[in-house]
Amino acid sequence: MYQKILVPLDGSSRAERILWHVEEIALQHRSRIVFLQVVRPVIVTDGYKTIQPEESLAGSRRAIDEARAYLAVVQGEFREKGIETKRIAEIGPVVSTILGVAQREAVDLIAMASHGRSGLSRAFYGSVAAGVLNQVDRPLLLIRARSEE
Repeated sequence: MYQKILVPLDGSSRAERILWHVEEIALQHRSRIVFLQVVRPVIVTDGYKTIQPEESLAGSRRAIDEARAYLAVVQGEFREKGIETKRIAEIGPVVSTILGVAQREAVDLIAMASHGRSGLSRAFYGSVAAGVLNQVDRPLLLIRARSEE
């Protein structure tokens, strides 16, 4: 049924709450998993609205390296269980990058956890889950994860 599943993660334990669900689906359907972490560009300024391009680029490269290292750990845990995986770390706007990777990788399902924000917090920070839900063109498995417990 689901041959390839995209799992966007942000490094938080809340986002990782989707992993148990994805593992069960992957084992049952022999699915391949694509782990994704989207990194927002790092912008370094001098305090006077002047962007420091070299420092910004270096910061973005460090963030991508950290994302790749994090995803390698998650990937290793799934590979130990016999699940085929791939990891992708990209810089960009989160929602459009998730949707773009889903299209490019031809995934059958996007599986992610919602942080469960509401009210002013959701309005201020936005909601990646809501953004994906409103624009997705394929099945979406969404679980609500409220706390860091």
